Amino acid sequence: MRELRRKDRAITNDEAIAILRKTEYGVLSTITPDGKPYGVPLNFCYLDNSIYFHCAIEGRKIDNIEKNKSVSFCTVGNTEIMPDKFGTKYESVIVSGHIEEVFNENKQMALECLLKKYSPDYFNKGLEYIESLKEKTRVFKIFIVHLSGKSRRQ
Repeated sequence: MRELRRKDRAITNDEAIAILRKTEYGVLSTITPDGKPYGVPLNFCYLDNSIYFHCAIEGRKIDNIEKNKSVSFCTVGNTEIMPDKFGTKYESVIVSGHIEEVFNENKQMALECLLKKYSPDYFNKGLEYIESLKEKTRVFKIFIVHLSGKSRRQ
């Protein structure tokens, strides 16, 4: 894998993981069956060195995953335009890895992780919601093979 061009902006793995934990959404990039790139924004959670997300039972994203398990995922944390410097303060993380659907207790664990991230004040009600829609929801896990993060803070 190619090294970061701007090594002065590289951040540690711990900093990158902190960004993954706090950002609201990321972009999953897959390859279509005919070899074209496809990126889709989605909610996610980071747990046990993996990224989890849920989705509908079928769709373009799933068609792509079924043909090619290699994916890329990126997220952007805090940003601030610096007009006087013709630049931007930012923090970002890019992950590459492979993806698999999860089931049973792993599916439940991932859905609860999403609940804790996005609806912590409604966790018990969320458990009921999960149960009512579990059969209409698929959950996938991205196994992180490579993680890199960078930021510009000044």
